[in-house]
Amino acid sequence: MKKLVILGATGSIGTQTLDVIKRFKDKFELVGVSANKNSSKIIEIIDEFKPAFVAMMNKKAFEEVQLYCKEKDLKINVLYGMDGLIEISTLSFADMVVTAVVGMVGLVPTIKAIKSGKSIALANKETLVAGGELVMSEAKKNNVSILPVDSEHGAIFQCLQGNDKSSVENIIITASGGPFRGKNRDELKSVTVDQALKHPKWNMGKKISIDSATLMNKGLEVIEAHWLFNMDYDNIKVVVHPQSVIHSMVEYNDGSVIAQMASTDMRLPIQYALTYPNRYEAVVKKMDFFDLGCLTFEKPDTSTFKPLKLAYEAGKIGGTMPAILNAANEEAVKLFIHKKIRFLDIGDILEESMNKFNVKKSYELEEVLELDLEVKEYVRSKFN
Repeated sequence: MKKLVILGATGSIGTQTLDVIKRFKDKFELVGVSANKNSSKIIEIIDEFKPAFVAMMNKKAFEEVQLYCKEKDLKINVLYGMDGLIEISTLSFADMVVTAVVGMVGLVPTIKAIKSGKSIALANKETLVAGGELVMSEAKKNNVSILPVDSEHGAIFQCLQGNDKSSVENIIITASGGPFRGKNRDELKSVTVDQALKHPKWNMGKKISIDSATLMNKGLEVIEAHWLFNMDYDNIKVVVHPQSVIHSMVEYNDGSVIAQMASTDMRLPIQYALTYPNRYEAVVKKMDFFDLGCLTFEKPDTSTFKPLKLAYEAGKIGGTMPAILNAANEEAVKLFIHKKIRFLDIGDILEESMNKFNVKKSYELEEVLELDLEVKEYVRSKFN
């Protein structure tokens, strides 16, 4: 039985991972979970799954969960803050850590988990975007598998199975286009937060939904794909596919293109990451080809949706530039959600931040963390 830890158990990916675990109770045991401040949902998880360890990032939520476990006389270790997150990421008896937290908070515990020999089911984009070189180097050094949970990277991973990596011509990442596909910059000047959060295909958290609306989500995925699959940026393409039936593709040097198709349900890539190299019975609704209708493909509009273009530029520059881009984006998205800036300001903030900060070609973990804080403070002070 595979023993799992979920970082970010109350979020979208975390709750869908729990669905997969429930479906295969004889295959998986949940030994550790974390959350930020959703103590009520964590208590529900404790009642159902009885994990041995729980970590809460918010002090009040930590105290609420701790009190609940004490009153119920539950032998559960309740931990607090980053130290707690790291402790559950490195449990000696855990086999795999599912990193489903959003943002830079996932970088340190993921690296610590890798150093302790845990397999990683990776749903946290920022980990590879900001610290890709460090993460992949540690994974290689410790002989650790990093299995992608994102639907796009999970699709690419599946399309690569059984083929020689040297025969790959291009990786093709599909994008739904988000809620503003086809609109120009004039039409986007007055869009609201609520409009940006209404994704046409996927039910996701706020930060990822805004990233999808700006196409930054695809930019982050391009940088992730570079590290996960060791591909040059010129060989990573983005194609807008509004129906979201094809989750990504791999083009081989003989002209063949292999695509992975499935319903728009994150539980499938989660399941494959957890069960790889095996495939178990479906937890998602299977496709009916007679109901699919027409599948269409378009070029992304990188003039209107500037973050995607900037992500390619940041990736090609390399070093700490993707970390600068990522930090600026995290802070800009927060500002937009809190209605401090307009939608189109997000791309402008990314560009200004990339021009503001110096890039280091080689870096240590502490330098990335310090730079992340510095960029976020700059964005807060200048645009708040």
